[in-house]
Amino acid sequence: MAPWKLPLIAAAITVPIIAGFALAGPGLGVGVASLIAFAIVWLAVRQSPRGPIGTPAEDGGRHVLLVITTAVEEPAAVQSLADAAQLDGAAGDASVLVLSPARIGFLDRWMSDVEPSRQEAQRNLVATVAALAKAGIAAEARVGDEDVVQAVEDQLQSFPATEVVLVGEGGPSDADEAAAGELESRLRAEFRRVELSPAGR
Repeated sequence: MAPWKLPLIAAAITVPIIAGFALAGPGLGVGVASLIAFAIVWLAVRQSPRGPIGTPAEDGGRHVLLVITTAVEEPAAVQSLADAAQLDGAAGDASVLVLSPARIGFLDRWMSDVEPSRQEAQRNLVATVAALAKAGIAAEARVGDEDVVQAVEDQLQSFPATEVVLVGEGGPSDADEAAAGELESRLRAEFRRVELSPAGR
């Protein structure tokens, strides 16, 4: 966890409780504290164990999971991706699934307005799958959880990937670095990371 997150979490827990007591007395304060306690317990229960991710494919086939955080549609970028995933000339013998995590902003999450983020992820998928099809690579597409690692773990329950390729553009963020590190350490499948130059340059 990044060092700045802990004070933010502590403030998110304590400030509403203090404000509830100050504004409306013990009734509201205790109510807010109860809601926060429930949220903490719910989040703790929702967390899955940090064990290995994925199960080996039983059909002996090649299954490639491409995880994108942006649309990949420029021909040069598509070719770079195909080369890195070893799909050029061999796409016919591999099943390909493109996964786009829905990147939800802080305010959108706070207001429970996740639809715009899911629509953006869907647009990334449509553009990427269409560009791959032009290059002769047939692929399915799915929108996933906002957390990249969780999105991959969810998809591997129904798609037995033999290879997972994390695709980024323009340089990874701290969150991308953390996700890549966790995937590399936990995935049973082969893991590769591809950083494309902006606009495929």
